[in-house]
Amino acid sequence: MFISAVSTRRTLFGCRFYVTKVRGGNKIYDNANDAIKDIRSSAVYLSGGFGLCGVPTTLLNAIDKRNDIKSITAVSNNPGVGDKGLAKLLNKEGKVERLICSYLGNNKTLEGYYRSGRIAVELTPQGNIAERVSAAARGIPAFYTPTGYGTAIESGELVTQYDANSKPIAYQQKREVRMFNGRGHILETSLKADYALIRAKYADKNGNLVFNNSAHNFNAVFAKAADITIVEAENIVNVGDIPPNEIHVPGIYVDRICPTETETDIEILKTSDSDELTGGIRDKIAKRAARELQDGYYCNLGVGIPGRVPEFIEKSKKVYIQSENGILGVGSYPQSNNVDPDIINASKETVTLLPGASSFGSEESFGMIRSGKIDVSLLGAFQVSQTGDLANFMIPGKLMKGMGGAMDLVSNPQSTKVIILMEHCDKYGKSKILKTCDLPLTGKECVSQIITDLAVFQINKQTGRLLLTDIAEGVTLDHIKLNTEAEFDINENIGSF
Repeated sequence: MFISAVSTRRTLFGCRFYVTKVRGGNKIYDNANDAIKDIRSSAVYLSGGFGLCGVPTTLLNAIDKRNDIKSITAVSNNPGVGDKGLAKLLNKEGKVERLICSYLGNNKTLEGYYRSGRIAVELTPQGNIAERVSAAARGIPAFYTPTGYGTAIESGELVTQYDANSKPIAYQQKREVRMFNGRGHILETSLKADYALIRAKYADKNGNLVFNNSAHNFNAVFAKAADITIVEAENIVNVGDIPPNEIHVPGIYVDRICPTETETDIEILKTSDSDELTGGIRDKIAKRAARELQDGYYCNLGVGIPGRVPEFIEKSKKVYIQSENGILGVGSYPQSNNVDPDIINASKETVTLLPGASSFGSEESFGMIRSGKIDVSLLGAFQVSQTGDLANFMIPGKLMKGMGGAMDLVSNPQSTKVIILMEHCDKYGKSKILKTCDLPLTGKECVSQIITDLAVFQINKQTGRLLLTDIAEGVTLDHIKLNTEAEFDINENIGSF
C-alpha cells in the first residue's frame, strides 16, 4: 500500500528536524468518542454545515461530553439553534472562547455571553470565511476581495469583545485597502485550523468523501484546511465503491472517519401543501419582484421575503435560482411526503431541486457571486439610501444578527443588479428609504432598485436621486411622499401592482 505523509519542521536545542505524520494509515474509528480521544483545548476548530444541514452533530455531541476540552476557537457559518448544532458547545460557558461566523441568528444565550464578555465574536462575511479557509487549503497566505470594502469590516469598527459591563474592549483589525480596475478591495488572511469536524453522506476507507446536495456547503472546503480532519459519515463504504468522478474531497485531506449516530435536523420545515400563499404584504412584494426576473436569468435569493419569489415566477420563464449555501436550480417547497433535509435554501427552509440543478461547496457558490455570474440578487434591508447604500446586518446596541452572505452578494453591482425587497417603514412607522443610512453599511452605492409594499423605485447613482416607477394599488402619491425621507422624482408613466 502507498502511504502518503506530511513533514512538519520542528526546532529543538537550536537544531532543525522534521516530524513526519502518516496520513495514509487506517482511518476508520468505531465511534466518535474514539475519533476525538486525543483532541485538545485552546485549538481552532472548523465545523461544517449551514443552518442545521450538514452539521457534524455526532462529533459535536462527543466533544460536548468532554469536560476537559475548553477555550475553543470555533469557525462556522452560523452557531446553530437551541441546543442543536454548534449551539450545544456555545451554550456551555467556557467551552468556546472565540467564534468566527457570519450570522448569529436568534441564539439568545450566545448573544448574552457575547454582550457580557464571556465569548469573543468575529463577524465575517460568509464568502470571506469560505475563501479564507479555501486559501489556507491551497497554501495561499492572503488575498484581496471586494467584499467588505467601504464597510465596518474595512474600518475595523466591529466589536469582537465586550467587558462584563457590555463596554467594548476589542475590535476587529482594520483591513489594508488596494484598488484594482477602479474598484476597492480589502486584504484578508487565510484561516487554517487545528481540527475540522465534517459530515459526509459517503466516505470510503481511504477517506474519499461525497456530500448530499446542500449538505455540501462548508464541509468540503473545511475538510481541506485543518491539521486533522475528522469525518462522521452516514455510509462508510469500501475502497472502489465511489466512482472517481463522484468524489468531492480526496482522501489525502481526511485523517479519521467514524459512523454518524444522528439524523439531520430540519431547522425550518416548509411544504407546498401546508404553506399557502397568504396574499399579505410579504407576498405582495415578492409577487412584484418576480416581474423583474427575465427569461434566462441567474438569480440569487436572500433571506426572508426574497425566498418567496419562486412561488410567483411565471411558468413560461426559465429562471435559474441560486442559493448561497450551494445550489443552482432551486425549486418550490416540497410535498410533505417528499422532504429531504439536505435540500434547503438560504433561509434554511426545505425546498426542491429542478431538473438540471447542481450542488456545490460554499467557496464555489461565492465565487459565482463575486465574479458577477449572477444577473440579479434579491435581498432584504433595514435601510437604503437614495444613492444606493445598503444597511441590513445590524442595529448597534439592539440587533446584531450578522451579515451572512449579503456583503458578498452586493460586492459586484456593476455585473449583478441588486434589488431590495422590504416593507416601506419599520415597526415604528419610520421610513426605511433615507437620504443617508445611519446604520452600519453592508455595501456602498450597490442597490439599483427598491420594491416595497407601497412603491417601486429605481436608483440613479449619478444624480443620487430615486425615480418612482410603480405605486401599489390603493396607495396614493401623497402617502408615499409622507412615508419616504429620501428625495425622488416621478416617472412619466407610473405602473401599478
